[in-house]
Amino acid sequence: MPTGRKKILTGTSENSSFPSELLLKQETEEDIVLNLSLRPGRLSEFVGQAEIVESLKIAITAAKERKEPLEHVFLSGPPGLGKTALSYIIAHEMGTKITATSGPAIERAGDLIGILTNLDTGDVLFIDEIHRMSKVVEEFLYPAMENSQIDFIVDKGPYARTIKFNLKRFTLIGATTRSGLLSSALRSRFGIFYHFDFYPPEDLATIIKRSADLLGVKVEEDAALEIARRSRGTPRIANRLLRRVRDYAQVKDRAKVITKEIAEKSLTSLGIDKKGLDEYDRKVLRTIIELYNGGPVGVESLAASLNEEIDTLVDTIEPYLLKAGFLKRTSRGRLATKTAFEHFGIKHEKQEELF
Repeated sequence: MPTGRKKILTGTSENSSFPSELLLKQETEEDIVLNLSLRPGRLSEFVGQAEIVESLKIAITAAKERKEPLEHVFLSGPPGLGKTALSYIIAHEMGTKITATSGPAIERAGDLIGILTNLDTGDVLFIDEIHRMSKVVEEFLYPAMENSQIDFIVDKGPYARTIKFNLKRFTLIGATTRSGLLSSALRSRFGIFYHFDFYPPEDLATIIKRSADLLGVKVEEDAALEIARRSRGTPRIANRLLRRVRDYAQVKDRAKVITKEIAEKSLTSLGIDKKGLDEYDRKVLRTIIELYNGGPVGVESLAASLNEEIDTLVDTIEPYLLKAGFLKRTSRGRLATKTAFEHFGIKHEKQEELF
């Protein structure tokens, strides 16, 4: 098996859709570069998701002892929780290179041939948002995953013929924010499944302190925990907020150490409240409460009222609101909870159970 750590980047793995007016939910080129630099490089550096890390250690150790490639891995969960970082760590721990792309970037089966034929034994192919691959490309991938072979048809009609390519055994890592959209045929070809959940504040505080060290910033323990509480359980957002608090401390307070007071003032100025809700989260909840009397309201109607894409609501906004108990998803639509009413100081009247 090849040794050394080499990385090849094909296409893009940042495909989340975000509300246009929200700075905190946008990925600039600088954000992407900084996020890459703050990512852990080894399993020992990966904070949180303890069950996933422990299971992965066993799988990697077993594969290396047998001198075999790791089985195909499927990662699911909301954006920003570490799926891409873990994919790079897997390649590093296995001592192989990684080729990264995304489902929408692979438009034709021919695009996949070039990628697959360049993979060496044990190499990792990481496909982000794998549920967005076209059906033709997906079916083309089946024999590659199962038998390390691909059949490519050239010409048409009576002149059509099949060319068989023998591939070296590789590891496919598929990541998605919407696992329910993955076909059962593709899902069944993965051998290892991991689902990422939101991080508790304590784990996020550890991540923030590590990132602060890498950025050359001093942050107090209670300040790190304050930033963590407002980070929506997401490391990517925690690192982004840390950089904004760093800027605030530098410009407004001329402080060399980030204190809890500085963190609170900075995050409040950014519109992030103590529950981690930003202006758009509050807009979504207020729309449900004030325009639809707390719900239930269908996601299509809600998206139309907010002038927003449905995918943005489902993939980016709803997961945390559901996890934090501000929102319920029912058969009749979205329902604001008692917690959401109390957060805005609005009297809650028990809605009729419609589900």
